[in-house]
Amino acid sequence: MQEETAQSAIDTFISAFNASDDNQVTTLLSQALTSDVVFWGPLGRREGIEEVERFVLDIRRHPAGTGTMVRCSAVDMPDEWARYQWVFTTPDGGPRLAGTDVVHLRRSLIDQVIVFAGEIKPSGS
Repeated sequence: MQEETAQSAIDTFISAFNASDDNQVTTLLSQALTSDVVFWGPLGRREGIEEVERFVLDIRRHPAGTGTMVRCSAVDMPDEWARYQWVFTTPDGGPRLAGTDVVHLRRSLIDQVIVFAGEIKPSGS
């Protein structure tokens, strides 16, 4: 049951990267994250949905074009923390970024995200 709750929050979080327009990003993030979420990303620690939104919008505005983020593993939740793998691909075989996120849930929402990004590779690799 915990895995299903975590998967739902994670998939909603990921859907913010793939929203049809930037206005939907905030709505999707507010459905997945607590208002005081702590986000540990490539640029350090950030707090609050607004900071996560800024990160998501930066990824959406990749110079190679709007990409697609997908969860490419099951959600594993051994205790209070859940982990999953993801892939971000830009259009026309542009750069691909892969990684693992670890998230903590509070009341069915993500209150902490730790991003472990891997190397950027061409999608044909």
